[in-house]
Amino acid sequence: MVRLGRETLALTTDSVGTKVLLAQQVGRWEEVGEDIVGVNVNDLAAVGARPVALVDTILCDEPRPEVFRAIGRGLGRGLRRAPCALLGGETAVVPDMVHGIDLGATALGFFPGGRLPVSGTAIRAGDVVVGIPSNGLHANGFTLVRRLIDASRVDLRAPRPGGRVPIGTELLAPTRIYTRAVDAIADDPGVRGLAHLSGGGVRNLVRLRPDVSFVLDHWPSVPGVFRWLQSLGSMSETEMFQTFNMGVGFAIVVRPTRLASVQRGLVRAGVRDAVPIGHVARGRGVVVPEFSLRYDGYS
Repeated sequence: MVRLGRETLALTTDSVGTKVLLAQQVGRWEEVGEDIVGVNVNDLAAVGARPVALVDTILCDEPRPEVFRAIGRGLGRGLRRAPCALLGGETAVVPDMVHGIDLGATALGFFPGGRLPVSGTAIRAGDVVVGIPSNGLHANGFTLVRRLIDASRVDLRAPRPGGRVPIGTELLAPTRIYTRAVDAIADDPGVRGLAHLSGGGVRNLVRLRPDVSFVLDHWPSVPGVFRWLQSLGSMSETEMFQTFNMGVGFAIVVRPTRLASVQRGLVRAGVRDAVPIGHVARGRGVVVPEFSLRYDGYS
């Protein structure tokens, strides 16, 4: 964040990462186009900023008009969902640097009507942690995912056990965009912390305030795609919860007396699946009692 006179602006930058390699393998590009928006505007939402503009970057080894068109369609969907304006961007053909395609962006947000940034410093023991579900893996952990798929020789055209669509399609599900939900409740005086559970998983809560304990004792049922991936690599719960979102993509820390008000605000914004997933206690780090997990910090 940067202060300019009486205004505060928020800036963030991120890439879709190695999810683009899966998109290339499956031959689907619209989802990662939408991810370009989601991975950035959700980070703006993590301080209560409203997205206003985005500039994107596409680095590639050769011009690919059909792929660019598909990315553009997904990018447009994400911008409408945010909502956010695309001011421009850069497409560079750099075969000496990139083999394939790399996607990223920088996003700008602001704090409307004198809204103060939500920093997490006001969080206290007794506060409630509310979780909003994810759409799947979003855009994190795909280096590990691809290794698991390759090692197990997974057919991306077939559904996983219990799945309804090809696993390649399920894994490419775009990042859920939380900005409208956050914008609806960010001015509520009971909102004390906001966290985008992306890379780092539940450990991202520690960034809000390191001298309290986030006890996630009502974690929702973990979606089947995460358990399927876990079975491919025989991975521990510790590794899963610090790599993936495990079904919860965004968290809101709320003063208990304002919980009902915040939930009503989320419903008015169209978010009907937000549920309390835990509380704040004295201590440090993040605890998920159901799985006997404790993270003392982010590292």
